[in-house]
Amino acid sequence: MLLNLVAVANTEDPAVLWGFIRRYAPEASPGTHPRLDRLVHHAVRYFRDFVRPAKTYRAPSGEAAAALRDLSDTLAMQAGSTDPEALQAAVYEVGRRHFPDLSGKSKSPDGRPGVSQTWFTTLYGILLGEARGPRFGSFVALYGVEETRALIARALSGALTEEHAAFLASRSAPEAA
Repeated sequence: MLLNLVAVANTEDPAVLWGFIRRYAPEASPGTHPRLDRLVHHAVRYFRDFVRPAKTYRAPSGEAAAALRDLSDTLAMQAGSTDPEALQAAVYEVGRRHFPDLSGKSKSPDGRPGVSQTWFTTLYGILLGEARGPRFGSFVALYGVEETRALIARALSGALTEEHAAFLASRSAPEAA
């Protein structure tokens, strides 16, 4: 579970992971749970060494950038929500506006048109650097609405791709003697 959390949070900072852990267990801390703290540090190292280098972020352009701006605005209306179903519904609404399933094969439970899988691969590729990812409403519920909006802003500004390129360059640079 910690490996999934660190990969989704996309961080090498144990304090960030502890912030997520405290949302579900407010009494937990590195001092009160030293074994969990060791596991948090192991998860961060695994992420840094194996997961992060394999990520491939895409820069948003055209319709993807417009959809991400719309998603950020839509999520602003959900500020503070931790309801994964409500957040997933918001993600689907944005997807229907920008990436509708034109095949007619997929329908939502209420009979409305479905969403093209392209919407989700767009989200994962741009925001998480992955081809696939967690259910996006659940991701937003765990990561936080404001944090997700900040992630979208970083993607739209080009910061995510720049940060990842700098990370990869630092890994391939020869060690100073």
